[in-house]
Amino acid sequence: MSYRVFSGIQPTGQITLGNYLGALRQFVALQQDADAFYCVVDLHAITVAQDPSLLRERIVDLATLYLAVGLNPQKSTLFVQSDVSAHSELGWILQCMVHMGELSRMTQFKEKAEGKDTVTAGLFTYPALMAADILLYQTSRVPVGDDQKQHLELTRDIALRFNSRFGETFAVPEVMMLKEGARIMSLDDPAKKMSKSNPNPQSRIEILDSPDDIRKKISRAVTDSDREIRFAPQTKPAVSNLLVIYSLTADVTIDSLVAQYEGKGYGAFKKDLADVIVAHLTPIQEKHREIRGSGLTEDVLRQGAATAAQEAEETMALVRERVGLGGFRRR
Repeated sequence: MSYRVFSGIQPTGQITLGNYLGALRQFVALQQDADAFYCVVDLHAITVAQDPSLLRERIVDLATLYLAVGLNPQKSTLFVQSDVSAHSELGWILQCMVHMGELSRMTQFKEKAEGKDTVTAGLFTYPALMAADILLYQTSRVPVGDDQKQHLELTRDIALRFNSRFGETFAVPEVMMLKEGARIMSLDDPAKKMSKSNPNPQSRIEILDSPDDIRKKISRAVTDSDREIRFAPQTKPAVSNLLVIYSLTADVTIDSLVAQYEGKGYGAFKKDLADVIVAHLTPIQEKHREIRGSGLTEDVLRQGAATAAQEAEETMALVRERVGLGGFRRR
């Protein structure tokens, strides 16, 4: 393999169409050329309160979706973060390398902490654990959207700082920006990213939504003041977002869609968009139902954890030696 990639998704809420178009589908494409490690990052999920039984269900659901959209366990390593203890160990070591000022400047922390009476220390130090996730596997490229670019830049800074202090230890990962569609916007507010954590379920299409739910959500999606269908993100953000979704789902150009719906209203456009989404997601949903409960997901996760743990331990042995930690039990 020419390079190694790593990425992870939190098992919090149902995966959205934005997650799929902006990340999952591109992760599947990457496995053709890269040595890919994909992780269900459950330790990140508990930076906010979770129901334990629901969290376990969502872990398996997310891993099953990875498989249903086309991830091949013969080409990629799929595992659960907490099944590889090296993530927590390296996360602590890197917490001791990162600075409070750096963490306080993270925009995602500011957004998630805004308006809350209490915020966990884990939410604040989250980027150090994310850095550990990436650096454990000597990752050379990390596919990210705009919202995670700041965290990856901090990961690079931490890796360079560690290497400078202790000697060459970590590969310094490069940012791999996902192509257009990495930031699919909300159906009810095109100024906000489509998110599984949005309290309004009408703001998003979930991968496992029924056809009726998909059609209702698209029909209620906000549009812009005039009825012209054209791509103008600054002046017509709502319709432009729907055009991006249509283009990526149907694999057609935005220009061709604009020409197709010239002189037509939003009604016909939205009806066709809903039909395209339903047709695209139906085989994924069928595959998910086929896999879920078969035991395949659990088998894949067990094998993936074993592979990941072996890779991670090679890095951790070097890290412990460089930092001067323990090692007596292993001698």
